[in-house]
Amino acid sequence: MQNLDDLDRRLISILREDGRAPISKLATILGVTRTTVQARLDRLLDSGAVLGFTIRARKEHGPDGVHAIMMIEVSGHSTSAVIRRLRGLQELRQLHSTNGKWDLVAQLTADSLPDFDRVLREVRQVEGITNSETSILLSSA
Repeated sequence: MQNLDDLDRRLISILREDGRAPISKLATILGVTRTTVQARLDRLLDSGAVLGFTIRARKEHGPDGVHAIMMIEVSGHSTSAVIRRLRGLQELRQLHSTNGKWDLVAQLTADSLPDFDRVLREVRQVEGITNSETSILLSSA
């Protein structure tokens, strides 16, 4: 993956807040031409610096909602593929790479324990995941 310059970082930052922003709006915010924004975006996608676009939907959970943190160990050089698969899970709220024993930390939310159990099975079946440890969040301080 190439080095990102200030314009690339600013473009990615804006897209994190509004992944649906039109090219013309991005160009105006960044103070560059639409052609420049499109070329940068194409390059970021081609290089893998940007994996795709998504929405973040707010989903309120009642008292039965299950919230958890999952520590994930990934084998070899399969981290990028594992991340792509995990980002496809509706229940995934956040995903972080980390150092130490675990390679990834995921924040998961499910509507119920049976849904949560299904999500755990789905995650554990992802090719490249060798180990995981999950903690259900009981209360927030």
